[in-house]
Amino acid sequence: QVQLVESGGDLVQPGGSLRLSCAASGSIFRINTMGWYRQAQGKERELVADITSGGRTNYADSVKGRFTISRDNAKNTVYLQMNNLKSEDTAVYYCKARIMEARTLYGIDYWGKGTLVTVSS
Repeated sequence: QVQLVESGGDLVQPGGSLRLSCAASGSIFRINTMGWYRQAQGKERELVADITSGGRTNYADSVKGRFTISRDNAKNTVYLQMNNLKSEDTAVYYCKARIMEARTLYGIDYWGKGTLVTVSS
């Protein structure tokens, strides 16, 4: 009964900024690694960034220096701050989290339904 809900996707001009949020809810015992993936039209889904429970981050080369991933454990939420957006950043962004459910105490990967980011003038 765990759910991930993304928000923050929008239409933004090149060079602009957006902050995506993903909130987890349900029967959660612990959230391990959380991350953001994206899929543009005609392309494969790719990892954008992820962050471990200890705060270690990993970024795709294409977004290094522009995007920042962070998490608020008290709110079960992960964020993606996106600055200096480019047209090639246009994609559906998906939240992924490995969550240890209270019922099973076993880590399972969950995906959100996605939020659309469109970068265009």
